[in-house]
Amino acid sequence: MLPWSNFKWIDYSSDGYATMTHYSLPENFIAACGCTSTSTNYPTAAMNQMAYGSSTSYGPACGQCFNLTLLNSFLSNPPFYPNVTKSVVIKVTDLCPLSHSGWCNATTHGPNAGSHYLNFDLAWPSSSIPNDFFPSNEPLYGKHPRSLPHAQLIRDFGVWNISYQSVSCTNWKGWNNAAALGSVVNLGYSACCPNNPAGSTNDTCPSYSDDSGIPPDTQTSGFAISSPISLLPIVTLAVSLLSHVL
Repeated sequence: MLPWSNFKWIDYSSDGYATMTHYSLPENFIAACGCTSTSTNYPTAAMNQMAYGSSTSYGPACGQCFNLTLLNSFLSNPPFYPNVTKSVVIKVTDLCPLSHSGWCNATTHGPNAGSHYLNFDLAWPSSSIPNDFFPSNEPLYGKHPRSLPHAQLIRDFGVWNISYQSVSCTNWKGWNNAAALGSVVNLGYSACCPNNPAGSTNDTCPSYSDDSGIPPDTQTSGFAISSPISLLPIVTLAVSLLSHVL
């Protein structure tokens, strides 16, 4: 295994291609960035750890908004290309932890199974995104998720190839709701969720890992937290780990 010092954060372009998965995130849940709980009433997503920029708590991706467009299913045979192109503007509020396998395992040393360095894990089902957002072809692939009970919505293609574009958060559905913007106030230094980060040091989150001396790659470093820090990053990471297991 490579020493953790050889692992660097992924420097990605403002637009390109990625994979998309989805996970369950309860509404009014405070995820890794510490964005307000109201943000979960609008489209949000987690980003893979090495692109997110921290192995716990907040990172430079927090608060960033992206337009995600479905291209084709990754796992189906044959691949499915929808007739109608669907897009959603999301705000990054959570971290998809690095793993040895899975869709959030890309590092600067190699991409994920879809040959991409970015993975967006969409919070879905969501009251802000139609249940039929992920299209299907019932005659060829079987029942469409919208025809199944709510608890069975995970019976879909699961992984998509997508295109992504970095966009202003003024395009995000939650932009006009002040309660959906910013960080949870009483979390103090444990939260960082800019309204509309533009890349400058004044409006973009730093890396909690870098600031706290935590290695980027906690999967291979054997790193153990020994200093007294806020429990929120640990709790949210633990919840995220459970949510993102495929």
